[in-house]
Amino acid sequence: MVFEAGSGFDGRSASAAPVGATDPSQRAVTPDLTEDDLALDRSLRPKRLGDYLGQTKIKESLAILIQAAQERGDVADHILFSGPPGLGKTTLATVVANELGANIKTTSGPAIERTGDLAAILTNLEEGDVLFIDEIHRLNRMVEEVLYPALEDFALDIVVGKGPAARSIRLDLPRFTLIGATTRTGLLTGPLRDRFGIAFRLQYYTPEELASIVQRSASILDVPISYDGALEIARRSRGTPRLANRMLKRVRDWAQVRGNGVIDEDVSAQALSFFEVDPLGLDAVDNRILELLCVQFGGRPVGLTTLASALAEDPDTLEDVYEPYLMQQGLLIRTPKGRQATERAYEHLGIFHEPTNS
Repeated sequence: MVFEAGSGFDGRSASAAPVGATDPSQRAVTPDLTEDDLALDRSLRPKRLGDYLGQTKIKESLAILIQAAQERGDVADHILFSGPPGLGKTTLATVVANELGANIKTTSGPAIERTGDLAAILTNLEEGDVLFIDEIHRLNRMVEEVLYPALEDFALDIVVGKGPAARSIRLDLPRFTLIGATTRTGLLTGPLRDRFGIAFRLQYYTPEELASIVQRSASILDVPISYDGALEIARRSRGTPRLANRMLKRVRDWAQVRGNGVIDEDVSAQALSFFEVDPLGLDAVDNRILELLCVQFGGRPVGLTTLASALAEDPDTLEDVYEPYLMQQGLLIRTPKGRQATERAYEHLGIFHEPTNS
């Protein structure tokens, strides 16, 4: 593959949300990494496979992959991690590098705007390094093509000069391991996906797994917590470690100010209710959506744009941010006629509803 210096990339333009819409990044239950999470998130991340809780099958597979590579004196195969945000893809990449005893260089798909940016990153790698590219599905296609020979042959093709005097030069690269992470596997091109030696999809965590994570984080933060208190936080964390750690931090603050500093089941429940996170992990906006469907629209199917207008929210945000978890919990369904609340939604809101025969 060939690249030319100066080739550019047009970034995505974000559509404006309706006036009055809630910023999804400010939600207590957002799984995305926020500025407030950064320092805490880094301090709580495990450094070794033995400290990483959950994702048992993936850990076992990685242990075999790493040990085999070390015994051969070779670099590990390129690895792809996929799954929803907050499940530990970045943490696993760091753990793999630590287990390999290698340096890790971290970047993201949107940050590599030109082919020259990627060339600079690749030529600065050393033998055995790990290159981690987050949101790899957002790589520019021209940049992606430069990556192909680097992954297969550990080589970089560059063009020197222009016009009739131009010539192609191949530069050898040190052997390295690429770890890619994506939240949208379907947006990865086939050629790029096929160049990964192994791919793992991270699954949501069980409440028991999250409770163990919360207890580990609490011990690092020197916060006294009971197992029942950790389990109550875990139940409301949507199966996501990042969210569980964020809620632990909020419960810690509440317990310090309103309690005696010790987190038990009652303290966790009171604190999270104060922060408008209910026992199912729903926040105020989630419950408002259910109220609109069950009460204001009387249980009838509602179109996406109609529901978004009633919520004063952007339709894409409603569809991509709010609806998935409501559907996972069996509270909302999408029908050919529109969105509709389920019987479980009525039960959750404590509203009597007589099922209609379809």
